[in-house]
Amino acid sequence: MSTVDPEEFQREQQRVDDIIKKIGKQADHTKKLYNQAHNERRSVEGNYSQNAKINTFEADDRIETNAEVQQQKGLVASAVENETILNRQVATYKQLQKSPYFGRIDIQDPDESEPETLYIGTASFTDEHENFLIYDWRAPISSVYYNGSLGKVSYQAPAGKMTTDLIKKRQFSIQNGKIKNLFDTNEIVGDEILQEVLGQQNDTYMANIVATIQKEQNDIIRDTTSDLLVVQGVAGSGKTSAILQRIAFLLYHSRQSLNAEEIVLFSPNRLYSRYISDVLPSLGEHNMRQITLADFLSQRFQGLNVESLFDRYEKDDHRSASQQAITTFEESTDFMQLVTDYVANLTADDIQFSNVLFNEEPFFTADEIREIYRQLPTTMAPADRFLKTKNTLIKRLKNRIDKEADADWVHEQIDHLNNEQYNNLTGTKKLHDFENYDDEIHYIGRKLVAKHFQVVYDALYNNYFIDPYTQFMQFLKQVQLPEEISTKDWQAHNFAFQQSIEFHKLHLIDAAPLLLMRDLITGGGRNRQIQHIFVDEMQDYSLAQMIYFKHAFPNAKFTLLGDSEQALFKNVEAPQRLLDNLKSAFAVRRANLITLNRSYRSTFPITNFAKALLPDGDQIQAFSRDGSLPTILIRDTPTESRDTLIDLCKKQLQTYGTVAILTRNIAESQHAFNQIHQATQAHLLTDTDLALPKGVLVMPVYLAKGLEFDSVIAYNISKENYPDASSTGIIYTMASRAMHQLTLLSIGPVSPLVQEAVTSEDKLVQIQ
Repeated sequence: MSTVDPEEFQREQQRVDDIIKKIGKQADHTKKLYNQAHNERRSVEGNYSQNAKINTFEADDRIETNAEVQQQKGLVASAVENETILNRQVATYKQLQKSPYFGRIDIQDPDESEPETLYIGTASFTDEHENFLIYDWRAPISSVYYNGSLGKVSYQAPAGKMTTDLIKKRQFSIQNGKIKNLFDTNEIVGDEILQEVLGQQNDTYMANIVATIQKEQNDIIRDTTSDLLVVQGVAGSGKTSAILQRIAFLLYHSRQSLNAEEIVLFSPNRLYSRYISDVLPSLGEHNMRQITLADFLSQRFQGLNVESLFDRYEKDDHRSASQQAITTFEESTDFMQLVTDYVANLTADDIQFSNVLFNEEPFFTADEIREIYRQLPTTMAPADRFLKTKNTLIKRLKNRIDKEADADWVHEQIDHLNNEQYNNLTGTKKLHDFENYDDEIHYIGRKLVAKHFQVVYDALYNNYFIDPYTQFMQFLKQVQLPEEISTKDWQAHNFAFQQSIEFHKLHLIDAAPLLLMRDLITGGGRNRQIQHIFVDEMQDYSLAQMIYFKHAFPNAKFTLLGDSEQALFKNVEAPQRLLDNLKSAFAVRRANLITLNRSYRSTFPITNFAKALLPDGDQIQAFSRDGSLPTILIRDTPTESRDTLIDLCKKQLQTYGTVAILTRNIAESQHAFNQIHQATQAHLLTDTDLALPKGVLVMPVYLAKGLEFDSVIAYNISKENYPDASSTGIIYTMASRAMHQLTLLSIGPVSPLVQEAVTSEDKLVQIQ
């Protein structure tokens, strides 16, 4: 790494000034276009509102009005889209004016006589002659900046693999149009730039990392070939940031065939979803769909209260060995295969059909439905037989509607219709479309009867003529158990499932196999439009849940990221073994595992302490950012602990914007909060919170997944609270949330896990 001479620095600053002027000129022009588009959109919406009020009593008027309204809707949608695009362009230009680029590469192509200088930024910018003044960081040539060392380099372009000679790589830190730092390097991103970025205090929202992407992160971002990409990254390795840049890259790379609505990210919690919500917009892209596992399952099980990951964690804190064995069994690949085999061998008599009711009386009986199913060829797949049965029922419903249309009660209703109601029922039909008056009356009658029997149609459409919960209970009863699970324990588990359903509740371990069984029988539950699925904190998901995701999104490529050391529920398999199991379960050809071992989030002393907690912690590489040693505070009584906690919060708030008190569970969070909130104005966070405020935050450790804080206080890290190795992942997760300051507070003797880490190396912590 080398700094440039003052004259060169001045030339670079002059270029920045010139570029900013050109960006400003283009921004002003785009702002004018945006204002015009805004006024046009308001005008079109006004016309739409006016045209929607046209008289609709006459049939001919209705047809003309519908056509007019549809045309106006199209104009509104087009105007809104145009305004949105221009608004995003204005926002991009404003961002570029503050920091137009962060990198420069000088390259010499084999067939060119002169070197070419390219500047890399968060977005492309061209002059009036379409010459690139700034290249988007996602452009093919930009990969040279991230991956290349000086000399011969290659990069993947649309035309194939290209080769060039990298002569110079220069890195910038530009703030508000002024170059703060500038040097030439042969590194991917120099430590000096990283020190500057990582030394800043935590913000309310995550920022993009395009200026500091490392080579291994770039490999994740630009992988366009893997059907299954598994990222095992230690805490603070930037895996989540890299994944968000990956989404931005995929949207850029496949702009013609991919949009943000076709990408789904499973987030650990809603707080985390909000925390990362600014990254893609800062890169000029729409946010992908974000959903938590709880929200996903709630949508799939309408009317049931599905246990969340947080509920599960609170319960798992007190789980017995037999319950653990059942959980391991039911969340396995083998169990999902048992479900698949069970459905494949179901007979008509095995399927738990239900009556379809109308006015509390059977409209279609379960026996009638079963007989329809029985008559279909047994060589058909269960889902195909189910669909044929469903179509037959709908056809019978339509026949019933047709017959009922001439009933006396229907004619009586028709006689009492006013003109508006009558015309609404005829819709786009004109009088001359009917051969005679009786045909017209029959048509109106069918409309009325169809509305009358709507509840029956809804039951058929939503597959309410099968009882999936009783079906799953039947499945559980016939499962062949592994040796480690007793019949008595399994029967108790089955009874618990049955009871929970009666109270409209569902345990999390039952959700994935139950959904798979229901989908395989009915043929529903699959979304073929989604092209990419991202799962963050994968270590908190079961293999059964992953298999269901693959079933539910059959055309999607999967990117899974997490850290096995942060497993709170279980010991996660080694990354390579997990990849092998997933590759087999997903039946994919192209699977890839990328491991990130360098931690950037925390200071060197904090990372050194965190890695000492782990049996294989020596694999973690700490980034060399200075900071104070973690502190262990041991207090003999709860009163002393409370006073210490209050003093600690007040002192640290003078330096840091966020001080997070992390606890083992929600009860402990509530207790700590009650002790300090009046003195510190602390915030108690739960899984319903959507924003991350500044100040003192109190939360259970599982809610802190994926987040980072200026200062972390690990609450009550005592021998009583964390007695053995099963808690290693919890303490490690707490410690690795801290960016600048880590304090461990123990009421009574400290946990042996911490004691062992402290004695394993000299000067890891200071004890008070």
